[in-house]
Amino acid sequence: MSEGLHVDLTQDNPIPLAAQIHCAPGEVLALVGPSGSGKSTLLRSIAGLYKPNAGVIRCGEEVWFDSSRSVNMPTAQRRVGMVFQNFALFPHLSALENIAEAMLDYPHKERIERARSMLARVHLEGLEKRLPRQLSGGQQQRVAVARALAREPKVLLLDEPFSAVDRGTRESLYNELAELREELNMPMLLVTHDLDEATLLADRMSILNVGKTLQTDTPDQLLAAPHSAEVAKLLGMRNVFSGRVIRHEAKHSIVAWGEHELRVRLRGDFEEGTSIYWAMPTSGVLLMPSRSHESETLDNEIPVRIVTMLALGEQFRVTLQTGQDRVTMNVPRHIAQRYALAEDQHINVRLRGETVHLMALEG
Repeated sequence: MSEGLHVDLTQDNPIPLAAQIHCAPGEVLALVGPSGSGKSTLLRSIAGLYKPNAGVIRCGEEVWFDSSRSVNMPTAQRRVGMVFQNFALFPHLSALENIAEAMLDYPHKERIERARSMLARVHLEGLEKRLPRQLSGGQQQRVAVARALAREPKVLLLDEPFSAVDRGTRESLYNELAELREELNMPMLLVTHDLDEATLLADRMSILNVGKTLQTDTPDQLLAAPHSAEVAKLLGMRNVFSGRVIRHEAKHSIVAWGEHELRVRLRGDFEEGTSIYWAMPTSGVLLMPSRSHESETLDNEIPVRIVTMLALGEQFRVTLQTGQDRVTMNVPRHIAQRYALAEDQHINVRLRGETVHLMALEG
């Protein structure tokens, strides 16, 4: 597949890398992982600001980097648009001049005309003469985006682009990025530490840790079926536990978890007796009375003790103790009040077996 951006990089030090990504034209691929996971190093490698030890970077038919052939195209020739979290605008230049500065290969008059057009594209008409300090954070970020697009890039790299603005401005910029991507037929890589942001904006997410690509998929598929407990935890899943597959029945499998036996979706690919990890979203834990025809469902009733109740707006994040493990669930405030939930209270909850995902033990 020649279209889009292809990256395959490896090195042991100084920064470990074992990353493989592909981003199609018009696609937003989010790079997600903790600090030091290699996200920014990947962006800098693509932009030509960092030279990795080994691998290939290809955009369409152009080879930007190939260690085996000693190819390393200069940054200026790669036609990459970059947007940084701190905007990186020239403080002594106006909004119009900042954008024009990205087009030095055009005649002056054409640069100014194109810069005006780009400002209009990001809804900043009338602010051409303002210096960065005279613009709000959101307006500065729009100028930064316009400057990145002014180069007519083949790839757009967004490095934590919304982290320096307030939530209201961020929501507005989300909408504008969604509008822009309808027009832009180029690969777009978004580095973010915000999982909600990645889920909202990205077509696919690539999970990285210590420079290694662990899993790449759609946000929904990643959350439903992480490849490993490591991926599940990096995705912010709170309910990740160890267990053992006991047996398989006609329509479901039985998993041992401490003193409990859980009915889960049939997973015949795990042999009976296999030790596993299993994960479940907080939405898989329900505060509900028993259903009729219990044997026909994959609901598992578990006695627990409420350890903590953390108020988060209109809901509580409730931590539950069962045996040696702690389970997390979210409860709407009005439901918590209806059930008179309180710390140290003993209750029964229901684990939805259809939301349980089994994973092999690493190593």
